[in-house]
Amino acid sequence: MDPSPPVRDIRCFALVARHRSFSRAAAEMGMSQPAMSQAIARLERALRLRLFERTSREVRLSPSGAALLPRAEALLETADAFGAEAVRLAAAQRPAIRLAYAPLVGGLAARVARRLARRRPAIGVELRAAGWSAATAALEAGDVSAAILAAPFPLGLTTAARFHVPVGHLAVPAGDPLATAATVRPERLAGRRVLAPRDRPPGGMWSRLASLLGGAHRLHAVADEIDDFAAALDLVAAGVGLLPVPQLVVGSIRRHDVRFVPFDAGDLRMTYGLGWHPDRVSGELMALAQTVQESLWTR
Repeated sequence: MDPSPPVRDIRCFALVARHRSFSRAAAEMGMSQPAMSQAIARLERALRLRLFERTSREVRLSPSGAALLPRAEALLETADAFGAEAVRLAAAQRPAIRLAYAPLVGGLAARVARRLARRRPAIGVELRAAGWSAATAALEAGDVSAAILAAPFPLGLTTAARFHVPVGHLAVPAGDPLATAATVRPERLAGRRVLAPRDRPPGGMWSRLASLLGGAHRLHAVADEIDDFAAALDLVAAGVGLLPVPQLVVGSIRRHDVRFVPFDAGDLRMTYGLGWHPDRVSGELMALAQTVQESLWTR
C-alpha cells in the first residue's frame, strides 16, 4: 500500500461519502465526474481496499470505507488547519508597509525603515526605489502603501512631512572651463547645454530653472524624469551637458571625472513629501508618517 495517498484524493473520498454521489462531489470540488471517479479508483488502488459499494441506484460506503471515513475527516481537518496557519504566518511575515522612494532620498527611506523595525511592535517595511511616474502609478494600483516623491504632488494624495532639498551646485566635466569657477550664475550658461527632464510641471524645480535660464540657453532633455542624479552624472562626464544637482548629491558622491561647482540660481530647491491615498489609511501608515517626520528632525 502507498503509505501517503494524496490529500486531494482523500478529500474526494470524504466528499463522495458525504453526498453519496460522485456527480455532486465532483461539482463541489470543481472537477468532472470522470475525474472524481478516477480519484476514488486511484485511492482504492493505493489502499488496496474497496471504499464504496456502487449500484445503478446508489453509492454507499463499504465496511472499509465506513471505518476509514472518520480518520479521513480528521486528516482533512488537520490539513485545513495546516493551510490556514501557513497563510497566517505568511501574512505576518509580509511587510506591513511597502514604501516607494525617489533614489535621491534613499538615505531617509533607509532610516525610516530601521526606526520602524525597532518599534514595539515592529513594523516591517519593504523599500522600493522608484521615480515620480513609477511611484505614482504604484500608488494608484495599490502596489505600495505610500511614497516619498518630489513635488508637484499628484492630485488626490494626502501628503505630510514635506521637506526641501537645496539645489546649489552645478555638475560639470572635470576638464570643462567651468570646473575651476568659484561660482556659476545662470547668465554664464549662455550657449551651454543643461541637462533636464522632458516633464517639467509648473511649480517644480525644473520649471523654475527653465525660467531662470531663458531662451539663450539650451535645456537638453535626456529622460522623462531625472530622479536618479547619481546615474545622470555619467552623462555629465561624457560631455552631454551640465547638470544642476542637490546638496545631497554633492555630499555623498565623489567622482574624478565630474566637478561640483557652486551654482548661484537663487532659492532653487526640490520639495519632497510623503504621499498616500486617503482611503488607505491604517495605523501602520500613520506610524510611517510620524517616523518620516522624526527622521527629518533627528539623525
